[in-house]
Amino acid sequence: MNLVNMELTLKNIKKSYGKVQALKDFSYTFENGVYGLLGANGAGKTTLMNIITGNLRADSGEMLVNGEKVQTSQKSYRSLLGYMPQQQTLYPDFTLERFLLYIAAAKDIPAKTAVGQVEEMMEKVNLGSEKNVRLKNFSGGMKQRALLAQALLGNPLILLLDEPSAGLDPKERIRMKNLIAELAMDRIIILATHIVQDVEMLADKILIMKDGLLMADGDHERVCENAAGHTFEGVVSVEEYDSIKKNMQISQVRREGENSISVRIVADEMPHGFTSVKPSIEDVYLYYFKDRAE
Repeated sequence: MNLVNMELTLKNIKKSYGKVQALKDFSYTFENGVYGLLGANGAGKTTLMNIITGNLRADSGEMLVNGEKVQTSQKSYRSLLGYMPQQQTLYPDFTLERFLLYIAAAKDIPAKTAVGQVEEMMEKVNLGSEKNVRLKNFSGGMKQRALLAQALLGNPLILLLDEPSAGLDPKERIRMKNLIAELAMDRIIILATHIVQDVEMLADKILIMKDGLLMADGDHERVCENAAGHTFEGVVSVEEYDSIKKNMQISQVRREGENSISVRIVADEMPHGFTSVKPSIEDVYLYYFKDRAE
């Protein structure tokens, strides 16, 4: 395998929709590996993805690939990209093979190599036996895999995945995890999601976004440090639990006995009878979004 070292740098990216600032001076450098963009709806994840792909134009800021400034309209830049959108916008009367050949043509992949690539990508996403099935007959999970297959056409070195595991059963989620890990050896993979488990399962590095700002970034351990001193566990009575449920952010609940409940919470101060514990990514998420109902 010939490994390629990629670097995508975003500098001071801003984007507004009227008076709403979707991205506020976003700066970050991505290198080979899997990056999870984690945030509630409206955090700016999809806006950022669309700016990287060129589907949206930033109000200001710049992007660089391996140190060279790029315009998203440049053919040389777009050839580096593979994009799996969140919406399952497929052609219902196309078979899977016809759909992928159509996407290959749209990506200017030579006809001589397109057929082989399409066959390879169908196998990668475990849909080789469905090549002649019309997309309208696909389940939600199968459509997700079809979208991943089209994103992989052309061997993109920057791969963007928006909610990639939506609709997948546990076995296919594991398959996707392994495929993404394999692909990340020689490319940048950025996945946007609000599903904490997806980030824990897939990402090497995590970026937590809130209201257009980058709140925290790093590997799992570094990101979890942001909620250190704010995650607590304790065993309470059913009556006490009713009060806690109304006033605190609960991360985990487990029944301990007839009248006892083990509770894990995220709070600014440790309640009486609780002990401080090491936070998880889910605790960090609650810490940053504790003031927002989902």
